[in-house]
Amino acid sequence: MRIGFIGAGKVGFTFGRYIAEKRELVREKTDGALCLEVGGYFSASRQSAELAAEFTETCVYDSLEQLCEYSEIIFLTVPDGQIGEVWKSIKDLDIRGRIICHASGAMTSDIFSGITEAGAFGYSIHPMYAISSKYESYKELDNSFFTVEGDDRHVDKVCSVIRALGNSCVRIDGTDKVKYHGAAVFASNLVTGLLAVSQELLTQCGFSAEEAQRAIVPLFLGNAKAAADRGTVDSLTGPVERCDTETVRKHLNALSGDERSAYAAVSRCLVPVAERKHPDRDYSGLIRLLNGIGEFNYEEHDGNTQADEGNGQEDIHDHSV
Repeated sequence: MRIGFIGAGKVGFTFGRYIAEKRELVREKTDGALCLEVGGYFSASRQSAELAAEFTETCVYDSLEQLCEYSEIIFLTVPDGQIGEVWKSIKDLDIRGRIICHASGAMTSDIFSGITEAGAFGYSIHPMYAISSKYESYKELDNSFFTVEGDDRHVDKVCSVIRALGNSCVRIDGTDKVKYHGAAVFASNLVTGLLAVSQELLTQCGFSAEEAQRAIVPLFLGNAKAAADRGTVDSLTGPVERCDTETVRKHLNALSGDERSAYAAVSRCLVPVAERKHPDRDYSGLIRLLNGIGEFNYEEHDGNTQADEGNGQEDIHDHSV
């Protein structure tokens, strides 16, 4: 089963090298029933295609027609905004029987309009991993979950290929794709934003940027490992977990703008986790405090901003995010 890549960026480099490195493993695991081969690359930038081909020990295709002729699986590893245009450039070629894929986290296979009429089968295949390097990210894909969305007719075949590579694979419905991608962003990109806020706050306390970075790393890695090893409920610590309303109030008073809003929003997300850890603990006062952020129920007392707790009689679960 030969795979051709249209696009020679980070994803194309990573997928190509990862599959090439796993070729013999796949053959052994399937007793020779499945043979994967990376055929090569086509790119608007000939130089990029040549670098990807060198990295994966494959070839450069001279045209889209040539790639489609020699590839059973055609992977569009281009930026999301280019997938539709690249599809238009190949949909009228002879792609009968081909499996056409893209690697967008948020987009579905619906982008391949007219694919049934073209006699091909469309899928979106996405790893729950942040690919950040052309030359290094393939080394970290071993433990990544993949999701597959698309045509019923060959979805089991696509999933079997991913599992043969040694990865777990979950099929999702196209209607859930955007929510799925949002979940991935919560665990990845948004964490980076929170780390940036933490670093900025430390610099406001007198840390240099380098000191703030060094101070945060062991705290972040230790917490992330605990959550990964023991789960979010068992690993949760801190003032929300303790229902330490006064400490949370002091934090909110010390913050402003987006930092305060982010603190309150994430803390509200933590409350249901804390409730599962301590089902007998009453978090209603903390919820009322957190719900004052960004709303009209503030009162100023001696320069400190405090939440009006008399306006929060709603059920605690109404405020979980």
